[in-house]
Amino acid sequence: MSATAVPRRRVRRPWLATTLAALFVVVWLFPLYWMLNTAFKPRDEVLTPVPRFLPSRLNVDNFVIALTQTDFLVNLRNSVIVVFSAVIFAIVIGFLASAALTRFRFRGRRSIMISLLAAQMLPGAALLIPLFLIFNEAGLTGTYAGLILVYIGHVLPFAIWTMRGFFLAIPVEIEEAAQIDGASTWRILRSVLLPLVLPGVISTSVFAFITAWNDYILAYTFMKDSSMYTLTIWLASFSTVTKGTDFGAQMAASVLFSLPVVVFFLLVQRRLVSGMAAGAVKG
Repeated sequence: MSATAVPRRRVRRPWLATTLAALFVVVWLFPLYWMLNTAFKPRDEVLTPVPRFLPSRLNVDNFVIALTQTDFLVNLRNSVIVVFSAVIFAIVIGFLASAALTRFRFRGRRSIMISLLAAQMLPGAALLIPLFLIFNEAGLTGTYAGLILVYIGHVLPFAIWTMRGFFLAIPVEIEEAAQIDGASTWRILRSVLLPLVLPGVISTSVFAFITAWNDYILAYTFMKDSSMYTLTIWLASFSTVTKGTDFGAQMAASVLFSLPVVVFFLLVQRRLVSGMAAGAVKG
C-alpha cells in the first residue's frame, strides 16, 4: 500500500436524481393532464364513481359549449386589449425606471427601491378597497383605462426590480465607450442597453403577461358592466348557484384560456431561459 492514500471517488447515482425529477414532472403535469382528459370526455363520463383516466372516445362537445358561451368573443377582446396594453406600458416604464435606478445617482434612490420591494410584499386584497375608492372617485371604474392602470401598478414593482438585476449585470465600461464615441443618453438606452437587457425585458414581460392574464378579482371589481369583463370572469361563469358547475365545459374553457399563455411562452422560451440566467448574476 502506498504512503499516499488515494481518495475514494464518490459513487454517483444518476438514477436517483432522474427518478425524483420524473416524480416531480408527473405530479406537476397531472392537473394539466386531468384538465385535458375532462375536456375531451363525453358528458356522462365526467362525473363517475370510479375515475376514468382516459375517455372512451374523444368528444369536442365541451369545446363547442365553451365557444358558444355568451360574450366569449367580447371577453376575449377585452382581455387582449387590457392585458397587452398593461404589459407594454409596464415594460416601457419599468425599463426606463430600472435604467435610472441603476445608472444614475440621486437622492432617494435607495428609498425608492425599498418602497418597490415593500409594494411587492403587500397582499393585493389589502389594496383592493382603497384602489377602488380612488379609481371610482376619478371616474375610472368600468373603463379600459382604469383596469389597465391597475394592472400596470400591479406588475410594475416586479418589472422594475427584476430588470434592475439585468442592468447591474452590464459593465459600465460599455456605456462609457459609447459616450466617448459621442452617443447621447437616449441613443445609449436604445442602441446599447436595450439589446443587452432584451432577455430580461422578455422574461419580465412573460411574468407580467401571466399575472395580468390570470387576474380575476381586479377585473371583477373594477369592471361594472358585463360587456367589459375579461376571460377570467367568463371562465368563472361555468359555475352557477342554480345549475352547479359544468365541469366538462369548464375544463374545455380552461384549455382555451391557457392557449395564449402557452403559445406566448413557447415563442420566447429560449430568450426567457437566457434572460433568467443573466439576471441572476447580480441582484
